[in-house]
Amino acid sequence: MRGEIHLVLATLLAGIGWIASKLVITGIPGDLFIASRFFIASFILLPFCYKSILRLNARQVWSVCGVGLMLTLGIQVWIYAVSITNSLSEGAFIMSLAMIIAPFTAWIFFRERPNRAFWIALPIAIIGMMLLTLANGWQVESSQWCFLLSSALFSVHFIFNKRVTNTVKPLVSIYLQLLTVGSVSFIYVLLTQEIEYELNNTVIFWFIVSTLIATSIRYLFQSVGQFSVKIETAALIMILEPIWTLLLSISMLGEEVKLQKLLGAAVIFLSLFIYVKLSRR
Repeated sequence: MRGEIHLVLATLLAGIGWIASKLVITGIPGDLFIASRFFIASFILLPFCYKSILRLNARQVWSVCGVGLMLTLGIQVWIYAVSITNSLSEGAFIMSLAMIIAPFTAWIFFRERPNRAFWIALPIAIIGMMLLTLANGWQVESSQWCFLLSSALFSVHFIFNKRVTNTVKPLVSIYLQLLTVGSVSFIYVLLTQEIEYELNNTVIFWFIVSTLIATSIRYLFQSVGQFSVKIETAALIMILEPIWTLLLSISMLGEEVKLQKLLGAAVIFLSLFIYVKLSRR
């Protein structure tokens, strides 16, 4: 059960990352936060994989960094959505739809037709999405559109990342992608923004939590867990992330969740569960 425990811990740390990110960007611009968080996190992982990195050829490095660019786009849209939303748990459940969107994305890019589980889970996910986002009538908030766009970008990253990791070790791939996110984000910040912010102890604490615990240690647990657990089991465990985010958001941020949104979140969770269970057959 060691692999399963690593993955459960990874989902918990990911949930903590949602809370930490929301608290950090109250004092630091989101783009700068992402740049520094991922740049530092990549160097924390470097001692664990530098020997493997030296054995890569240029084509492998460029392939992984290209996938890292897709991850950068998804994360930049995500942090903007986090900065404008009043409901982190809602965003977490919308983001979890990346697993449902991924087969459709693979169909577009690689002509891989989705399996039966996808077509069963998709309408359930759509119903859950409608319950979650249309609580105030037929009006979707800007943050919800951004979370949905980020989820789509993460689905593109997922299918390309799956192909890259066939030739590159997962931890090496994670390191290079985190480094890409940090480097590209730093360049973007330097070219587009005049950085003005004021640090305090609370922001510094949650920045350390988000960088060390919710990024470096989380991805380390996730890569180790996925290496020793069947992909179907890993996917089933990973859908715990929005559940942790919901619980932490209510307990730590005092978020109030309406009954309709809770029902929508439950329906999305059901669609993910059905998709994973049917895909195992």
